[in-house]
Amino acid sequence: MIRDSIKAAQISAMKAGDKPRLAAVRLILAKIKDRDIELRTSAETPDDDALVIDVLQKMVKQRRESIKLFEEGGRPERAEGEKAELVVIEEFLPAQMSEAETKAAIEAIKAEVGAAGMKDMGKVMGLLKERHGAQLDMGKASGWVKAALA
Repeated sequence: MIRDSIKAAQISAMKAGDKPRLAAVRLILAKIKDRDIELRTSAETPDDDALVIDVLQKMVKQRRESIKLFEEGGRPERAEGEKAELVVIEEFLPAQMSEAETKAAIEAIKAEVGAAGMKDMGKVMGLLKERHGAQLDMGKASGWVKAALA
């Protein structure tokens, strides 16, 4: 389970005295705990790995946006801190599909549902997220789906 590997990383970072890594791992665990608390009142709870992957993907997206904004704002030192956190967060995500693999999956789904134009984008995106959501950056995939359907 991904949660267990994150907890193990916290312990190893503590033992190694790696403060930046420890801070990033603690941040991940805090976000996961926040999500657990949100889901206490939920009728259905997702698979634990799916929950953790979802939290990690959101954190990655936030870091990438922050890096871009810090670089545009002339704050390279803050951007470097965000990049360091991003590296730690990405360690725990499953291997991401390459651009070629993603485009092949899009074409397969497009053929499967008979997608002909932009009106079918929702169907294609839905299936893509359902089948490959953990291994994809859905923001990039959205652009590729648009290009495939245009």
